[in-house]
Amino acid sequence: MSERTAQQKIALVTGANKGIGRAAAGQLAARGMTVLVGARDPRRGEEAAAALRAAGGDAHALTLDVTDHTTARAAAQRIRERFGRLDVLVNNAGVTGSGQVSPQDAHDQVPSSVDLNMVREVFETNVFGVIAVTNAVLPLLRRSPAPRIVNVSSHAASLALTGDPDGPFAALLPSAAYTPSKAALSALTVQYANELRKDGVLVNAAAPGFVATDSNDHTGHLTPAQGAAVVVRLATLDAGGPTGGFFGEEGPVPW
Repeated sequence: MSERTAQQKIALVTGANKGIGRAAAGQLAARGMTVLVGARDPRRGEEAAAALRAAGGDAHALTLDVTDHTTARAAAQRIRERFGRLDVLVNNAGVTGSGQVSPQDAHDQVPSSVDLNMVREVFETNVFGVIAVTNAVLPLLRRSPAPRIVNVSSHAASLALTGDPDGPFAALLPSAAYTPSKAALSALTVQYANELRKDGVLVNAAAPGFVATDSNDHTGHLTPAQGAAVVVRLATLDAGGPTGGFFGEEGPVPW
């Protein structure tokens, strides 16, 4: 590890080869962090890292499939060997379960007719994958003087918003996979925050908003860079910042 790297913060972003993850990686790199671009596909991960380096950032590809706990442990070992610690973890990798169909158009997620295998696959990435990666790198985060964990969620995770018959989500189809997985991620965020508060680890969930990505066939009205802004803000909180919260760019999101 070079002297320059020793002075830089080290950030890992999962699912960082495209969309919000790539935008967050780029913004963290622009702030002077060494960014590890987590991606299932090594080629796509290296292409994204190369693009960030071409833009002046310090970025490195890291092969990581959050549903494969072996790769999570291997990624943690690589980080330990090369950098010795981790300062920021952004759990961004996620799936809708409905291919390139936004949750509001996902007829296959209606609870009464949903395929349980699809629900399991969504939870495997959106919930269990977060646990696997977080636990794999937690010893490295504990070595940081200011560790931060950001779980990328969705406004759809809000029971208050989705449960309001006159609210902004009233017209959306009910979801038994994506939406509950993000609600579970909220609960998980709070529990990690409760456990790690005494250690100075700030753990929060971010709602990027309706961002144009592959998951909604690019129908969102926000750019990935706009969606990533709240993620980066939570990843760079000062010591007195919140933990166990749920935030959008507009401020706290109701549970």
